[in-house]
Amino acid sequence: MVRRYELTDEEWEKLQVLLPSGRMGRPREDDRRVLNGIVWKIRSGAAWRDVPARYGSWQSIYTRFRRWALDGTFTRMLQALQAEADARGDIDWLVAVDSTIVRAHQHAAGAKKGGQAPGEPSDHALGRSRGGLTSKIHLACDGRGRPLAVLVTGGNVNDCTRMQQVLQTIRVPRLGRGRPRTRPDHVVADKGYSSRAIRSYLRRRGISHTIPERADQIAGRARRGSKGGRPPVFDAQIYKRRNVVERCFNQLKQFRALATCYDKTATSYTAVVTIAALLLWL
Repeated sequence: MVRRYELTDEEWEKLQVLLPSGRMGRPREDDRRVLNGIVWKIRSGAAWRDVPARYGSWQSIYTRFRRWALDGTFTRMLQALQAEADARGDIDWLVAVDSTIVRAHQHAAGAKKGGQAPGEPSDHALGRSRGGLTSKIHLACDGRGRPLAVLVTGGNVNDCTRMQQVLQTIRVPRLGRGRPRTRPDHVVADKGYSSRAIRSYLRRRGISHTIPERADQIAGRARRGSKGGRPPVFDAQIYKRRNVVERCFNQLKQFRALATCYDKTATSYTAVVTIAALLLWL
């Protein structure tokens, strides 16, 4: 019997071949039971110590989660699912980009500043604002509202400063020969991403885009008259499809451990977001 929050047989069949093989030594906990424990924790938002005993020792589950987070296992699993979808022609390469703020729980604070794991930012993806500690999830999703790339930063980071990094994180491998696909056909984003630097970057990569101008940019061009240049091309019909990224955030935040950041490190919280993303692809 499949309990609430657990993987179905079909989902497990797709994921078990993507997990790393066991190490030599004493027998370890069953992969399916451990992965079900990780999924249960992320969906419920409970503490690791509160993971039901039917999934085994909570220390073993956390250790496996942390190991797979650091060695990139969850990222490779997500990319494998994306590669299968791309081979079927199931990915809509009109990519929508946006970000969302996530309130950080008080338990997320207090990580050591020095001696972080490789790739761990010094601020642990926590930013302080008037609302307290927050994190921000930067997301690029396909035209069907499924995550292609995620990036976690502090909540006080400006959206437009991470646009290029988010797009560069898109990496969908080919099942056969060939380089991974990294370039969208079209990018849609809101006014927060309207900048000369972003538009120049997209043009250099040959990516068409639909990004509305801010009011101050329109007024500034009008003041300069003929020297202000022509307004960027904007297709209102294409822009209507930007809401897929909002719907994607809505689905991701059904995972309670994602909707509130409980993790002390950015690598762990990024793994939480990645697991939620690959479950959406399933």
